[in-house]
Amino acid sequence: MFEQLGLIGCGLMGGSFALAMKRAGLVKRVVGYSKSPSTTERARQMGVIDVEAPSALLAVSGADIVLLAVPVAATEATFKAIRHLVTNSMLIMDVGSTKREVVDAARRVLRDHVGSFVPAHPITGKELSGVDHADADLYHGKQVILTPIEKTQTAQLKRAQALWEALGCHVQQMAPDSHDAAFAAVSHLPHLLAFALMHAIDGQPQGKDFLGLAGPGFRDFTRIAASDPKVWRDILLSNRVELVEQAKMFQRSMMNMLHLAETGAGEKLEEMIAQASEVRAHWHMGRKK
Repeated sequence: MFEQLGLIGCGLMGGSFALAMKRAGLVKRVVGYSKSPSTTERARQMGVIDVEAPSALLAVSGADIVLLAVPVAATEATFKAIRHLVTNSMLIMDVGSTKREVVDAARRVLRDHVGSFVPAHPITGKELSGVDHADADLYHGKQVILTPIEKTQTAQLKRAQALWEALGCHVQQMAPDSHDAAFAAVSHLPHLLAFALMHAIDGQPQGKDFLGLAGPGFRDFTRIAASDPKVWRDILLSNRVELVEQAKMFQRSMMNMLHLAETGAGEKLEEMIAQASEVRAHWHMGRKK
């Protein structure tokens, strides 16, 4: 049980975390701050938070747990805003989709108190953003990746793992660099491809006609293209090095298949399709095998 959650960012991710903690009886009081006062007020009206804080620093005051639910690009500025009240006994986490940049910011800003910070990435979300879509079930049954560094306190890491597990999550640990490489492949590149495909179709004179003919396969493939533009701009920029590497590997595979199609090499093309089909058929979300 935590006495007070300092919530910085009262949108979908932060709001859902607060609601989940409240429902599980894991926190007595939630003090929230968002850059937009109307968001903070709405969060209070919905019962997501109990008290509105006028600043990130005051949201942290008196808290024994702090969650940064802000865009990755805003992480360092947020650390700077709260660092004067950070203590070694305080558990601090984030929910960012990339970890290398977040960890580097924590090292630079928190310094001697960086051991209180446990970087976290819950593998969940919605295409719809904002506190109005906050959901106490958002994290239940989902994976959460913790990416501790060498200075992370063992006690804080255990508290973080126990908390996420109490919310019904499946928790595992990875190094920050390994995390970013993996998610460039299975999340960030797929989003980039969906955005690029929609952009390419929309840019054609007959694009709207093409979209009118699209069916369930197109719907499923491009669902993530409806994601929040600002959030995904920050994610793609934050993980651009790993993203470019994964894009190069994808490009080689795609060009290989296009060459086979162009030259009429049906058997080899079928072999590549069959390999992909086999891997996808045996893939189950959250399982390594």
